[in-house]
Amino acid sequence: MQDSRDVERELAQSLKKLAVEKPFEKITIKQIADGAGVIRVTFYNHFQDKYDLLAWIVRRDIFNPVKILLSNLMYRQALILIFTNLRRDRDFYMRIEKIEGQNSFSQIVEECAEKLILDLLRERGIDEDLKISPQMTPEYISRYYANSMCYILLDWIRNGMTESPEEMATIYAHLGSHSIIDLLNVNLD
Repeated sequence: MQDSRDVERELAQSLKKLAVEKPFEKITIKQIADGAGVIRVTFYNHFQDKYDLLAWIVRRDIFNPVKILLSNLMYRQALILIFTNLRRDRDFYMRIEKIEGQNSFSQIVEECAEKLILDLLRERGIDEDLKISPQMTPEYISRYYANSMCYILLDWIRNGMTESPEEMATIYAHLGSHSIIDLLNVNLD
């Protein structure tokens, strides 16, 4: 009997292969299951639908690997790893980036990034320190930064991933560490 993680990995590989060959919308659960060498019921024992599998892939391949780096304050290395992992499956991500609608790729990426950032804020004990207004909660801040990360990741994918992961990490780090006020050199006093 196969280990549950092995089945999930096989289903993920099957979806990745199919997504490079045909539009995501045309991929069926049966095709994914067949490609993994399992029956449809087995697919549904692990995932609700192909969008749930896609979210699992994004979490596993892109965001989960950086958690240990972030916990050890290795932010630049975490950013480089995110871009490197996206580029590793370039054909797949360039195809699925086009998924729109309720379960869009951008929505999945944003939700995964938001959870990662929120967990990091909580792990670092950054909660009450942020409340310069009632709206300034860790959830609000994580949504803000997840949105910006999603924009940069998607723009990079849409433009063919031509810049290196190191260059993209530098761009994101610069934008993430400077406000528009800093960039415009504006004095608000």
